[in-house]
Amino acid sequence: MNKITRGVLFAVIILILAGLFFYPKIKQVFSKNGEKESVAAVRSPLPGRGAQALNINAKVIQPETLIDMVQANKALLLPDEEVDLSFESSGKITNIFFREGSAVRKGMLLAKINDNPLQAQLQKLEAQIPLAEDRVYRQKQLLEKDAVSKEAYEQVTTELEKLKADVALVKAQISQTELHAPFDGYVGLRNVSEGAYASPTTIVTTLTKVVPLKLEFSVPENNAKDVLPGKQIRFTLPPDQTEYSATIYATDSRIDPNTLTMKVRAIYPNANGKMQPGRSAAVTIYTNEIKNAIVIPAESVIKEMGKDVAYIFSGGKAQRIELQTGIRTASGLQVVSGLASGDTLIISGVMQLRDGLPVIIDNLEQ
Repeated sequence: MNKITRGVLFAVIILILAGLFFYPKIKQVFSKNGEKESVAAVRSPLPGRGAQALNINAKVIQPETLIDMVQANKALLLPDEEVDLSFESSGKITNIFFREGSAVRKGMLLAKINDNPLQAQLQKLEAQIPLAEDRVYRQKQLLEKDAVSKEAYEQVTTELEKLKADVALVKAQISQTELHAPFDGYVGLRNVSEGAYASPTTIVTTLTKVVPLKLEFSVPENNAKDVLPGKQIRFTLPPDQTEYSATIYATDSRIDPNTLTMKVRAIYPNANGKMQPGRSAAVTIYTNEIKNAIVIPAESVIKEMGKDVAYIFSGGKAQRIELQTGIRTASGLQVVSGLASGDTLIISGVMQLRDGLPVIIDNLEQ
């Protein structure tokens, strides 16, 4: 065997021994799904065995009052009453008595159509009544003396009653030529002018009652029990954040099967009449108040194997704890068990934490 052959053999033996020595470490560089992990991760020390400390923010847990609430962002302000006004009969409009956009009182005459033929007919009938009454009087006197039959007396009495009925009918027809406000409110823009021909299908204007106002919104079926009549709610009119108070007075009789929500209506006094119907509102319903509750930021909790997990600061290290949670609010989460007042909860970097990992508090909220 020459020197070159011995050198090659020696090199092969060295490579085999190196492969046997480094194979376990190379294997660790690959994850179970076949993707290569960083070599740096393999060489990182285990928590508690010289791992580098992680800088975190923490909060000292203090009990507070937790107010549970339901929010509905698609609420709508509705008028207490609203109706399109039209005549009950047809004819030419002779008078319009209201000013557009003005307030009117119940019973106020708003418009009138031509009733001259009816007035003439009424006068004719009313002129016949005295004569008919005189006939009834004379027949009654004669009946008491047995000078006429009872049948003759009843005939003139019937004629008088028929005449009075005709008068009442014509008066009713005349009233149908007048348009009156059915309730207090504000009239809108008019759609007709004097001289126009109107029929029962012609909308003259719209009458709206804005004192009080109704507020209609929907809540999820799970919160149906929290919106009983008489309950106070709060609402705002975005972008204005001024809060107003209203009182629930009615709920729908069933849950909508398509949206799984229930319609609710509340009443707002609107005493000054300045708030207009048709505006959208954001409703807040306070359903429950829990005193001395433990509430933590939602971002400080992570899910592990279906469990809620958080970390507290203990002895310079992160300590893993399991939580039982309750009510979730817009920014917080109620903890039923697992945390106590005075614990220092880690609220940042929770995805990098491991049980026993050294940590350094940069910012501590009291």
